[in-house]
Amino acid sequence: MSSRTLVLGGARSGKSAHAEGLLVEPVVTYVATAQRYPDDPDWDARIALHVARRPATWHTVEASAPPDLPALLTATQYEDPPILVDDLSTWLVGVLDHAEAWEGNGEEAIERHVDELVSSVATCRARLVLVTAEVGLGVIPSTRSGRLFRDHLGSLNARVAEVCDEVVLLVAGIPLKLR
Repeated sequence: MSSRTLVLGGARSGKSAHAEGLLVEPVVTYVATAQRYPDDPDWDARIALHVARRPATWHTVEASAPPDLPALLTATQYEDPPILVDDLSTWLVGVLDHAEAWEGNGEEAIERHVDELVSSVATCRARLVLVTAEVGLGVIPSTRSGRLFRDHLGSLNARVAEVCDEVVLLVAGIPLKLR
């Protein structure tokens, strides 16, 4: 039986590095969910740091479009290499962009994509480690878009945690096992 681990943490908490350390296998499928923005060299530099930290034997797949990630997880087999998804919060940004949610649209589309993702996590046959941002510990965002993102990510995190075997919260680089 496969194992599913959710690693949550705030910004710069060490969640990605911790998640990477959970996988000791020489071959891992690393699923990068962040969209690339052509005029954002800072974002490109952050992505490059993540790439440089990974072993050369890890295979990177980009899955920033909403249907990509659920389809990839659903297609897995038990003998497939472990999968590390980094991270669900950037995947959700793609879902919100795709649904034009920032303008107040797309609630049905958002829920459909989240349902598909949760189902694909629950049925993923390969070892799976998912990284996500924990946004429920801070202040209430002052903008509508900030509240929209926080609310949807909080719900997504809770739903994914329900179908994971293990849930770990990173605080100041220290892992706290929640389940």
